[in-house]
Amino acid sequence: MSSTNKPHSEDKTTVPDGAAGAAPATNPWLAGLRCRCPRCGKGPVFSGFLNFADSCSACGQDFRAADSGDGPAVFVILIGGAIAVIFALGLEFAFHPPMWVHMALSLPIALVICIGLLRPFKATLFALQFANKAAEIRREDWDQ
Repeated sequence: MSSTNKPHSEDKTTVPDGAAGAAPATNPWLAGLRCRCPRCGKGPVFSGFLNFADSCSACGQDFRAADSGDGPAVFVILIGGAIAVIFALGLEFAFHPPMWVHMALSLPIALVICIGLLRPFKATLFALQFANKAAEIRREDWDQ
């Protein structure tokens, strides 16, 4: 394939480094689940466990305005809690164990699920906000 016949997806990556409002070059769902930059899909979006990096190390996209709020925690609590409750009910109906067995098994399962899901959910919500160009609404936006 010659260099003039590039696939459409490669054309989007030619935006200048740090360009504000640049179109994402990758699927926001995949970038979020992989905890990668929502624009290039290569650089990590986190600098710590849940702290967003200042910018992408691959394309230079600025992450300082990244704020996924409490949305990821709500989704994770609902999903992790549902799985833990289903597990606890299955355990109860199958074996009728004492309460300490429920606590010893169900709480760690809920904790592992919630901690494991929080990072990719936070990155996915950020990637979706980036892809949809979400911005904070201001008072002057209402007055127009």
